[in-house]
Amino acid sequence: MLRPVRKGRRAARAAWQAAATAIIWLTSLFVVALWILGGGVGDLMSVNADSLISLGRITGLVAANLLLYQVLLLARIPVFERGFGRDAIVRLHRWTGFWSFWLMLAHIVLLVIGYAAQSGIDVVHQGIDFVVNYPGMLLATAGTALLVLVVVTSIRRARSRLRYESWHLLHLYAYLGVGLAVPHMLWTGGDFLASPAATAYWWTLWAVAAASVLVFRIGVPLVRSARLGLRVADVERDGSRGVSVRVSGRALHRLRAEPGQFFVWRFLDGPGWTRGHPFSLAEAPGRDSLTIAVRVVGDGTSRLARLPRGTRVLVEGPYGRMTGAARRGTKLLMISAGAGVAPLIGLLQAEHYAPAAATLITRDSAEEDALRLGALRELTETRGVRHIPLYGPRSPGASPWLPATHAAWRGADLIRHVAPDLEDYDVFVCGPAKWTVSVVADLRAAGARADHIHTESFTV
Repeated sequence: MLRPVRKGRRAARAAWQAAATAIIWLTSLFVVALWILGGGVGDLMSVNADSLISLGRITGLVAANLLLYQVLLLARIPVFERGFGRDAIVRLHRWTGFWSFWLMLAHIVLLVIGYAAQSGIDVVHQGIDFVVNYPGMLLATAGTALLVLVVVTSIRRARSRLRYESWHLLHLYAYLGVGLAVPHMLWTGGDFLASPAATAYWWTLWAVAAASVLVFRIGVPLVRSARLGLRVADVERDGSRGVSVRVSGRALHRLRAEPGQFFVWRFLDGPGWTRGHPFSLAEAPGRDSLTIAVRVVGDGTSRLARLPRGTRVLVEGPYGRMTGAARRGTKLLMISAGAGVAPLIGLLQAEHYAPAAATLITRDSAEEDALRLGALRELTETRGVRHIPLYGPRSPGASPWLPATHAAWRGADLIRHVAPDLEDYDVFVCGPAKWTVSVVADLRAAGARADHIHTESFTV
């Protein structure tokens, strides 16, 4: 019975992915067609100022399209969430952000140089003329400055020096930057005004993007959370540096959450409640309760230990594709680091497997830091789960996901030792991004099939 159900769920995911991919391709092809119909190819071949202007047009069109994807990917629209999954969306968001930024700068530079050459004036005066005399350009300049701020603070080195809460707040300026940049495209851009159909298309597309943000980021979470009556039911210490929070509500099965997924949580306990945090479900979801387990590492997570009972809760989600529907084998190998154990515990509670057919490897700096030990003890005693804890500082060897106590081991050898019949296993990996990459590399070296490896990183 289980295999047809899994096949049906995988078929549904494939359909969502096809729909999401089609949306991206159709809008991208429209942008290219718009440039070609506007004489872009002929202007490009003229090898003069028109060539620079033509390049400026196509870079602007592509940058605008990528900015649109930025908004749509941030909007948590179901077709993209279900089609690509959260990890893929994060990668797409970074990719579109990188290229939209540099293409936007190329658009500005190429048009300034091209129009300056065409008019016979210097580039400084041409740039000033654009900003002062063209409709919407002052707003676009402010929007560009905000987008530069977002890009600079999103560079890994800069981001590592910011608190998550501060980075998240700065990142939201991307919405404002895009909003300020859009008017000049729709008021003065020749390719946006080339025909009534083109104008209607762009206005409709941006209106849909803005509406999606309002609906899926604000409206749906507010209405859903109020209808379900989500409130904090209990808060407990979990390990020396963790906390478990149980949230109660009405008919929570309506959320259709699955073990292994996560929500973006907002606890209405005072200042700072507007900043959402992604936390995975730490138990298989119940009809009237959801549980999360969190490592306390900053202001946002330390607040959770002080949450009063009865605190109202807002959630976005569920998100993530690291669920039982991804299974293809008969056995389970779970590998986690820190709070990454939480969704894996939920999966082990909900999934079907024979005794001794599931193994959980946990990685923590110290034994007292480990989360969900009570739930894990119950799984080992009642379901026959084999638990292999790995404690201590990071290994300096070839497999940094292992502790220093196992520095003599290669990760692939340890995996084959734990799971000699690796082809029968589905492997679920959850932990920080770099740690996950190291684990996956050793899994592939050990012979695990790519479609049997399922990951969810903490990167947002």
